[in-house]
Amino acid sequence: MKIYSAFDAEFKPYGQVHENFPVEEILAALAATPVTEGVVYTAEDENLQELPTTAEVSDNLFGGMPVQMGWCNGHNTRLNCLEYHRDSEFNLGTSDFILLLARQDQIADGVLDTAGVKAFRVPTGVMVEVYATTLHYAPCHTDPAKGFQVLVALPRGTNGPKPEGMKPYGSDDALLWAANKWLLAHPDSDEASQGAHIGLTGINIDISSNI
Repeated sequence: MKIYSAFDAEFKPYGQVHENFPVEEILAALAATPVTEGVVYTAEDENLQELPTTAEVSDNLFGGMPVQMGWCNGHNTRLNCLEYHRDSEFNLGTSDFILLLARQDQIADGVLDTAGVKAFRVPTGVMVEVYATTLHYAPCHTDPAKGFQVLVALPRGTNGPKPEGMKPYGSDDALLWAANKWLLAHPDSDEASQGAHIGLTGINIDISSNI
């Protein structure tokens, strides 16, 4: 599988690079978060949340909306699922990491073929925005000895409990897995076995031979 850079033109339909954010303080706090053998996600980390830099850039991230600063850490080389939100997500890593991405307009009748997924390498310390129309999931590591430590900045409340008692107005309601989180799972994923919408066909991409 070809792995593009986030600085390549191929990344433009999926997101953009933000090079002017002050990231040193965020990176230092991220470096103190645990790296597990699997993948662990924390929606809001108190240390990240209370950084002076967080207060300084929060208006820039979502135009004044309340922000949750969390992280996704661990070791991973597989796709497993794709998700999207109704807003962008910001990512920043303490080392290079890879995002497996697709576009929302590739979904047909709740299903997406994994043959349309592309891989993008994000360099250490580079802040990227992943657009709301971009499907994404857990990052992949580039160095199995290091794993990955990646900032996940989203509007507050995202990935919280799924709302109960929804009326079926939305055409993608069946994909809703958590608050502001619509999910397509591959049949081979743990999420599928937990009842997530099986919406990925084709191979469950594994980039271990490409890194």
